[in-house]
Amino acid sequence: MADISQLALNNLLAPMTLFFALGFAAGLARSDLTIPEQIGKALSLYLMLAIGFKGGASMGAGGETAVLVGSLVAGLILSAAIPVIGFFLLRRTSRLDGMTAAAVAAHYGSVSVVTFVTAVGFLDIVGIAYQQFMVAVVAVMETPAIVVGLALAHRFADSAPRDSGARTANLGRGHLLREIFLNGSVVVLVGAFVIGWITGKPGLARIEPFIGAPFAGVLCLFLLDMGLIASRQFAATRGQLTLPVIGFALYMPLIGAALGLAAALVVGLDLGSATMLAVLAASASYIAVPAAMRIALPRANAAVYLTLSLAITFPFNILVGIPLYFAAAQALGFP
Repeated sequence: MADISQLALNNLLAPMTLFFALGFAAGLARSDLTIPEQIGKALSLYLMLAIGFKGGASMGAGGETAVLVGSLVAGLILSAAIPVIGFFLLRRTSRLDGMTAAAVAAHYGSVSVVTFVTAVGFLDIVGIAYQQFMVAVVAVMETPAIVVGLALAHRFADSAPRDSGARTANLGRGHLLREIFLNGSVVVLVGAFVIGWITGKPGLARIEPFIGAPFAGVLCLFLLDMGLIASRQFAATRGQLTLPVIGFALYMPLIGAALGLAAALVVGLDLGSATMLAVLAASASYIAVPAAMRIALPRANAAVYLTLSLAITFPFNILVGIPLYFAAAQALGFP
């Protein structure tokens, strides 16, 4: 079993992690370093396309139907259960209002695609393969947490005008559904997965020069941009968060990862796939869920849920969490 301190050191010294740290430090230092928003979006689309296509192209071997179905079901259950756990932990340990607590909890039940992509890079470095259908698990885990978060908000909102949030959600229901099901990152990820599945290995060979060698370099540039964004979010809300709320953003990923590993044991996943499921359960969305919460729960404090997911949990997972979850999966004896 690899030593966890060595894994953590290797991850911290990986180019992707160091570029994220560079962006975060530059943002805190108020450097004029910027990456135009449109370029950032293009980098994101490239990463989603590459991961999705390679995953789909590698799916044709067959013989994994039971594990595939089990993994999808596990993802659905995790995405629905984690917000409930997170909500009641926040309500017991912090003074967040019910609406904001529900919005925060929804973020932690959904997934961060960028954290998933970073975990792909980590597993590549340590030379561990994973089941390519984990890309489909990413897509499955996007939505249930949003639905559960909205249900928690409308059930436990603190003596607020109960219908005000509901009325807003009803008025924007079509927009909300678009944000949930037609989020750009998920559309490209799932769409590329399907195209890769259809075209198979021959299709992968044709575009390998585009999605193969450039991947690591694009990921470095993208994480540089994410470091800049995370640092600015952190600086903008510093002082608005209490210690119990900040603590939640650090221990909730550990709870999610433990649940993900437990589910991986039940399903029978291999080491790489178990690590990926733990990473997904530990991550927190900062793209799809904020967009949905902004429409459905406008009275929730966006500064709180964005800062926790993007400026605290995301760096924690990138710097510490991924090697920690991999080491835990090794310790549990995944093949």
